[in-house]
Parts: sequence; C-alpha cells; structure tokens
Amino acid sequence: MAEFLIKAADERGNLLQQIERGYSESDVRDRFVQQGFLVYSVKPRGLFTGGQLHFSRRIRPSQFLIFNQQFLTLIKAGLPILSSLDLLVKRQKDVYLRSVLENVRDRVKGGESLSDAFASQAAFPKLYTTTLMAGEKSGNMEEVLGRYISFQRVALSFRKKLAVSLVYPALLVTVVVCMIIFLVTYVVPEFANLDAKLPDITLFMLAVGTHAQRYGPAALAVVIVLAAALWRWKSSDRGAQRIDSFLLRLPLLGDIRRKYQVANFSRMLSTLLAGGLPLVPSLETAGASMTSRNILNGISEATTRVREGQPLAKSLEQQRIFPDLSVEMIEVGESTGALPAMLNSVAEFYEEDVQTALGAAMALIEPVILIIMAVFVGGVLISLYLPLFTLGSSGAIH
Repeated sequence: MAEFLIKAADERGNLLQQIERGYSESDVRDRFVQQGFLVYSVKPRGLFTGGQLHFSRRIRPSQFLIFNQQFLTLIKAGLPILSSLDLLVKRQKDVYLRSVLENVRDRVKGGESLSDAFASQAAFPKLYTTTLMAGEKSGNMEEVLGRYISFQRVALSFRKKLAVSLVYPALLVTVVVCMIIFLVTYVVPEFANLDAKLPDITLFMLAVGTHAQRYGPAALAVVIVLAAALWRWKSSDRGAQRIDSFLLRLPLLGDIRRKYQVANFSRMLSTLLAGGLPLVPSLETAGASMTSRNILNGISEATTRVREGQPLAKSLEQQRIFPDLSVEMIEVGESTGALPAMLNSVAEFYEEDVQTALGAAMALIEPVILIIMAVFVGGVLISLYLPLFTLGSSGAIH
C-alpha cells in the first residue's frame, strides 16, 4: 500500500491534512467521502511532497508494542495522559520515535485529542488511532488499549512464525542462485581459452556465460525498468485487482493467502468492536488494513450493505470472499450477540490453519527447490568437469 497526502474538511468545516495509506488515490478519496468528509485533494506521497523532503518510515512492531505496554502501565498508575507522554518521550532512546512522540505530546498539549494527534503522524497504523478514538468516546482507555496490546502480541507472534518458516527456503534459493551466477559468468567463460574440442554441454554453458557477461548489465537494466513498470501498474486499481486475483488463484498458496487475510480481518474487527466502536466504522477501518485488493473491495461492498441494514454474515456471503465456515461462525456470533468473541475464534482457527498449511507447503516446496537446484548445479558442474576428463584421457593434461 502506498502513502497519500490528503486534504479534507469535516462537517463543521475543520480542515484536515494527514498522511493516509491506500492502494490508490481513488481508494483513499472514497474512504474519506464515505466517512462524511469533503475531500479537496489526494496526492501520492513520494520523496518530495509539498515542496519538502519526506522519508517514509514505519515504527518497528516490537518497538511499538513496548511503547504501548509502558503507556498503559503509566495510565493504570493514575498518571495523566500528557504526563505519561512526557515521561515516555524523555525515556525514549530511538530518535525517530522520540521525535514523533514529541509532536504527539505538543498536539495534545495544544488541545488536540490523543487519537487525532496520533492520526496526524504517518508512522502509526489506522487501527491504532481508531482504537484510541474508541477509548476516548467510551471513557475506558485502559481496557481498549489493553485489548489492542493483546492484538499486537498475537499478530507479532504470528508474523514471526511465518517469517521463520520462510527463512530456510529463501536462504537456500539465494545461495544457490548466487553460486550459479558466479559459475556461469566467471568460471565457465575461462574454458574459452582452452585450445581443444569441448563437449556440447560445455559449449552451451560457455555461450550462456559469454552472453551473460556481455549483456548482463543491459538485462539487469531491463529487469529494473520492468519491475518499476509492474510496481506502478500494481498501484492502479486495475493492476492491483489483476495481480491479487492471480495470487489468490495460485494452488495452495492462494488459499493460504486468503485465510491469512481472513484471520487478520477477524482479529482487527474483534478488537475494534470490543473497544466500543460501532460496526460500520469498525468494518471500514479493518477492511482498509487488508493487503488483498479483492478482499478489500469485497469488505467495502459488504460494509455498504451493512450500512443499509443487512446482517454482516449475509453481506460477506454475497461477496464470496470469505470461506463458508468463517461466514457461518460470524452468523452464529451475530445471532447470539457475541460477535467480538466469535470473531476472535475465527481468527484463532484460521491462524492455526495457515500455520499448518504453510508447514505442509514448505514440506512440499523445499524438496522441489532442492531437486531443481540440484539439476542446475549438476549441469554446471558437469559442463566444468567433463572437459577436464576429456583432456586428461587424451593426454592434453599432464
């Protein structure tokens, strides 16, 4: 998701200017229009925005979790929010986070609400600022912030488990690819200096290595240009839709991606509803956090139907984006009045399902990677050693 600078005004005429994350300008504009804002402009946030140099940074999730734990502890101890922020700013060692918190503290000191002060920064997720707003409206900041910290812990633990399961395949592919590139571009071309008849496989690898040395830089430049064009196309509505549809249709991995999105959405929505936020704003916030364009669009359509009075489960079922079991569980939660608890159950079920499926996928993918890489490496090694054996048997090497 890219970042955009949006300028808008609310119903009272108060001007708003902040950084918002979204898939496209129209995505951000539609989101604010649905919330009742009058949008003046939405511009992509690059290195230069508004004549000033900007560097987009995000706070590390682990660092943000520690900050929230300390913030909640100070609030529970009876310290006012402004005093708590002041103390955390003084004890913060990270320069970037300290500067952001100083800005938040100054805004709160100037009379701005805590949620608006955090929302004005580009470093914090939308879910967090919405959670703070729910705590301010309900007057129960401690409980709401505690729920968000629980959400952070579970989400961070889940991401770490996914990252650990992907480390070995990624490392294996990287090492083998680097080795093949080195052999093909630097070792194999040395056989061109041999004054002897070379085997066909060596001649083929020699041609590959020679062309790689000659056209490698140009090919790299073409790849970079194509990657940049693909990234730009991905930022458009049509491009994001096509790429996401392709990813969701991938065997095994597409199903894992869908379930991962469902788990994230369910846990976010549960956190917001448990904090006292109404269903429609909770759906808008949780849906906007999705990285899958098809699921984001489906949740947006479902939100519109819920706003018109239709039940959530039926609205999601009509979009055909959620698995049937998750829709049935949500329907039970709605009918029993325990939707937040049921959404938590949905999240836990699909998080466990994703971990199991990902483990099974890695168990299948790792041998396939090993076999493919063994074929490539074996071919390169044969092309290297076969000339030596041929020359040795003919007496050319003593």
